[in-house]
Amino acid sequence: MTRVFCGKHKEFRDKKGGIDALTESYLDNAATTSVLPAAAQAAMEAMTQCWGNPSSLHGRGIEAHLLLERAREDVAAALGCGKEELTFTSGATESNNLALFGAARAKRRRGRRIVTTAFEHSSVIGAMGQLQKEGFDVVFVPPEPDGTLPPEKIAEQVDKNTILVSTMFVNNELGTILDISRIGRLIKRQNPDVLYHCDAVQAFCKEPFKAARLGVDLLSVSSHKIHGPKGCGALYLKKGVRIEPIVFGGAQERGLRPGTEALPLIAAFAAAAKESSQHMAGSRDHICALNASLRARLSDLDGVFINSPDTASPYILNASVTGVRSEIMLHALEERGVYVSSGSACAKGEPSHVLSALGLSRPLADSALRISFTYESTQAHVDALIDSLRDLIPRYRASRRG
Repeated sequence: MTRVFCGKHKEFRDKKGGIDALTESYLDNAATTSVLPAAAQAAMEAMTQCWGNPSSLHGRGIEAHLLLERAREDVAAALGCGKEELTFTSGATESNNLALFGAARAKRRRGRRIVTTAFEHSSVIGAMGQLQKEGFDVVFVPPEPDGTLPPEKIAEQVDKNTILVSTMFVNNELGTILDISRIGRLIKRQNPDVLYHCDAVQAFCKEPFKAARLGVDLLSVSSHKIHGPKGCGALYLKKGVRIEPIVFGGAQERGLRPGTEALPLIAAFAAAAKESSQHMAGSRDHICALNASLRARLSDLDGVFINSPDTASPYILNASVTGVRSEIMLHALEERGVYVSSGSACAKGEPSHVLSALGLSRPLADSALRISFTYESTQAHVDALIDSLRDLIPRYRASRRG
């Protein structure tokens, strides 16, 4: 992939013509993905050809409304639910907040206990902190030291006063896969009235599932993690489940998310969901092979430790390069056109609460890198990363000693 960089980005020159271009190895797909041409085209067509307000009753509005509902059908089909169970939002952070605050406030007369995990995404952790301030009793279940989390450990925290359980499907830093169906069965056995929310952002169009068969009541997904645009997401709300809105002012999205729908983003999200879901099955073996290659070659490097469980999603791998701080290595790799992350992009350089929840030592946590794939990733990307690490690790360790 060749991209032109400008401004503060360092210029790279190719071997043939000396043009200012960068052949990059982008391995930060858990943070965001490139936008598919089909998604960009869908957004452009919505902006230039179908720009009416979907709530207007004239021809332009009806045309926009029909496009909105076709997009809803496409996302619902990729998600495995009915289109009437899908609410469009501005992204997974809003979907998570709508699910958590909406469910907790709707059920607060029945109890005050909420159960979640200690390594959820910051949009869930932050919402839980606010719910604690509102008087809810929130239990944060820690993962095992190896990064896994048995369903029984979550279910045993559910009692008669529990109104809500929220767990992610795939951890965004480690790739840990939680057994959502089993968690759902166990917690409903403990308390049939509890609502179960799942943050499925890193699982959508990567792990095979159908929302309507998972045993969840609410489920959040995002557009820009599956090659759609930023600023759009969705919340699955199981038919018959009632939550309270957190924004007020209109009847759009059945009153759960009022405000004029961002139709260009939604149309692009639908195009990305349709194409990415079609790639999912065929690319699984390819992604697994890349992950296995990366694991093996990282293990051959001195002082590199893999933090992701063996059973983690093949799309995400977390490893610590001891003796070199994450931020230093991240920027050194960037100089070579290799892009990885030091953790969740939402943390903006703050210490990882996910790695802290594992009980990882400070040196390992401070030197952790997250490598994440998509179906566009190649072996050449892995090779570029390993070659760069092999050269950079001894250099930065030596400079630290000196």
